[in-house]
Formats: sequence, C-alpha cells, structure tokens
Amino acid sequence: MQENLSEILDNILGLLLLEGSYEIEDTNEGFLVSIDTKDAGRLIGFKGESLDALQLLINQILAHKVSKENPSADEFKRVILDVAGWKKQKEEELKSIAKIWTQEVLESGQIMELEPMPAWQRRIIHMVAQETEGIQSESVGEGKDRHLVIRPSEKN
Repeated sequence: MQENLSEILDNILGLLLLEGSYEIEDTNEGFLVSIDTKDAGRLIGFKGESLDALQLLINQILAHKVSKENPSADEFKRVILDVAGWKKQKEEELKSIAKIWTQEVLESGQIMELEPMPAWQRRIIHMVAQETEGIQSESVGEGKDRHLVIRPSEKN
C-alpha cells in the first residue's frame, strides 16, 4: 500500500508543479506523510482547507486503488498529510488554547461556543476537554457550520 501511496504523491505533486520532498511514516494511526516544499502555502491553503481537501483526495484515490488491486482486502490505512510541519504546529496551538478555554469555562460557569472548524481540530479540543475534570464538549451543527460547544459538566 505504501508503494501505491508514493506513486499517488509523486503524480499529484508533479501535476501541481511543486518541487519538494516527502517522507512516509507507517504508524498505528495510518500513514503520516510529511511534505517539505518551498511553496507550502499553496498546499496548506486558507486555514488548512487545501491541505484537508488534498488529504481527502489522496485517501480516496488510495482506497480505490487498493480495493481494485485486492477486492478482499479489509485493511486500509488512512493517510494523514502535514506540510512543512503546519498541522503539527496547529495541533500544539489548539491544545494550548483549548486548555485556556476549558479553564475559562470552569471559572465562569458559562458555555463557550467556538467557531466552525474541521473534524480533526474539533477532535483535539474534545480530547483536551475530556482530560479536564468538570468540563464536557460536544460538536453541534452540520457541514461547514459544525462547531464545538464547551460547557461545565452536569455534575458541577
């Protein structure tokens, strides 16, 4: 499957006329692909939207290719893209700000509604909220309007 992924990445980066390199790490979460290019902004896009779209596209192409080559294969590893360390940095920023938000909610007792964000970003904030005693979080809304609400737990 990793050979297929390399072929897909070579083709897409070539079609986008991007020079750079990438590394693929096979982990329990899936294939972590770190792309290094001088033109990282084009791949990341506004608030990571291009990166999310590219990740979705690569996952769909890989799934199709793998199922075509081996229809009985149950095992599929998802691809997680990062460009120039942007996603890793964003995750760390979200963890830090989520800790601040959960403390604000604990101290004020008030509900906090966050702006809409992609699922992977909501997941990070959910994890921080779960680790904070007296706090709960939930995703509300649909599609592009899906956002998080952080609130004090019912027990408080």
